[in-house]
Amino acid sequence: MKSSVKRIFRVSCSMFCLVVLTGTPARGDLPPILEAPSSSSMMSLMKITGPLDFCGEPVPLDDPDVRERLERELIVMVWNRPQVILWIKRAGRYMPHIEEVLKQNKMPGDLKYLAVIESSLTSQVTSSKGAKGYWQFMESTGKRFGLSVDAHVDERRNFYASTKAALRYLKELYAMLGSWTLAAAAYNMGEEGLKAEMIMQKTKNYYRLYLPMETQRYVFRALSVKIILSNPEKYGFRLAKEDLYIPVSFARIELTCEQETPLSLVAQAAGTSFKVIKELNPEVKGYYLAKGRHILSIPENSAEGFRERYEELVREWESAYKESLYVVKKGETLSSIAAKFGVPLPALLIWNHLSSAAKIKPGDRLLIFPDEGKSGR
Repeated sequence: MKSSVKRIFRVSCSMFCLVVLTGTPARGDLPPILEAPSSSSMMSLMKITGPLDFCGEPVPLDDPDVRERLERELIVMVWNRPQVILWIKRAGRYMPHIEEVLKQNKMPGDLKYLAVIESSLTSQVTSSKGAKGYWQFMESTGKRFGLSVDAHVDERRNFYASTKAALRYLKELYAMLGSWTLAAAAYNMGEEGLKAEMIMQKTKNYYRLYLPMETQRYVFRALSVKIILSNPEKYGFRLAKEDLYIPVSFARIELTCEQETPLSLVAQAAGTSFKVIKELNPEVKGYYLAKGRHILSIPENSAEGFRERYEELVREWESAYKESLYVVKKGETLSSIAAKFGVPLPALLIWNHLSSAAKIKPGDRLLIFPDEGKSGR
């Protein structure tokens, strides 16, 4: 009796944890699009008859090792249904632009799937090695292909700039290696490392190269994305056109900042929130625009009259800036000053570009906006 109770308790706990930890109901309550295929239907789905190619280059499905590696990636992806659904929905927003730029550059359409396996089409992904953004550029490689990466801006997170840079890189790799399949592998592991492996192993065939595991899987993951997104209904992903995320409409504006300027002024001039401006310009770091020239995206319907509104807000802010400088007195700390003016300590640190470990001394000047601390907006 006790063992039966324990079994029921364990099952109940498992179902409870599934809901609490993943937000997913127990299997019996899953909607059809989220329910994983049965083992029998999965086997039929995995039967890839071919022919199959990557960027027009044939995939040797008659090789048992190649077929096994492809099946592995396809099974893993099909089983991760929430992730695939997000890929399909995000593809509605991002793929049209990638496809258009690939067409303009006369490059194979299959290269668009690399963005999916690199970042799942999101800007904020950072790898353990420091690669960032939609196309997962390392800082040095991003700079090499024209992306700005410094203390104020990181264009690896800008979809349009990073897509342009990624295609330039892939085109260079193709010219170097003579194969889009090898170019994709080199994009993942670096061209020098791949060339060294081809020399040591005496083959230029990606499918016969013994490479780091991530690179061995790389093209097969891209192929699996291609197979699923080319025919999502076959794998049970039935999304209507209205279910897809649509491309964001925006206008591009040019600003020249005479000094460091709050990004919140751009949001105010555009009649929108700081969050919207940050999401339209994920390459901008922090809360301020650095001194100099900037090209930013704003909501499309806010372009008319934007410059006049922005310039007026800047004038008001510059006036408030001069009146908001506080001279530190003997015995004061950052915490005591924040309490004195009724502002959060983190806000005081942000206004003055200070870390929590910063030390101040009498005579230092701090920028403080006490009214903003009380606004509650």
